[in-house]
Amino acid sequence: MTSITGKTALITGGGSGIGLGTATRLAVDGAHVAICGRTEQKLADAVAAIEPHVGEGGSVRMIVADVTVEDQVAAAIEFSAEPTGSLAILFANAGGSHHMGPMDAADADGIRATVDLNLVGTMLCIKHAIPAMKRGGGGSIIGMSSGAGAFPHKWLWAYGAAKAGIDMLCKSAADELGGDGIRVNSVQPGIVDDELMSFITAGGPLLDNYIEGMPLARVGTVDDIAEAVRFLAGPESSWITGINLPIDGGHHLRNGADYSLLFGDQ
Repeated sequence: MTSITGKTALITGGGSGIGLGTATRLAVDGAHVAICGRTEQKLADAVAAIEPHVGEGGSVRMIVADVTVEDQVAAAIEFSAEPTGSLAILFANAGGSHHMGPMDAADADGIRATVDLNLVGTMLCIKHAIPAMKRGGGGSIIGMSSGAGAFPHKWLWAYGAAKAGIDMLCKSAADELGGDGIRVNSVQPGIVDDELMSFITAGGPLLDNYIEGMPLARVGTVDDIAEAVRFLAGPESSWITGINLPIDGGHHLRNGADYSLLFGDQ
């Protein structure tokens, strides 16, 4: 069986970029997809973009929620479970960086905000997904990590540390929840050509640095990531749990990107 038709799914940060692309991919295969994010109009636009592609048996809906606010996370999980009474798929995609720069100039508030959004936000999503997945006999959780969480990227260390925390969180959850039929994995994208990364993928020294460190020598696409998440979400990967999957053109084989290049300082 390789179908996710009729399965419920929540994608956090689903209004744009990888979240939107993945929501579309799951909806094409007939899942009941819910997307959440902080901006209502962005979510509404995303739903309108996804609707023409929804496969037979599926649907797409939206709910405004901030993953750093636990009550809103709990509400988003329950909203997502409504079509069947349980949750089958969670892609904890919401994240971002509130700090970039050298350690000796670190802004503590920016570091805390980065950890809160990425690591704590993902933890809250997993926490509230557990009972919703247990009601259906199990499910698949995919955390959004990054290559920056697996190997150093100069000046992106706060974001990288938070993403490394997600990788360990997902391994720990996989170990704890396997007996409940809940699989937990994370993905580690490299540089992807979407709205968030357009300031890099448009060209310049940092993009050149990325390409030089990448055996496949091209930026990723949203579809590259969405296809991997679809695999981890579905029954095709039913014997896979606790992995942190690089999707980066081989970047993890070489050196991390140097974000000081954005500021003309190597």
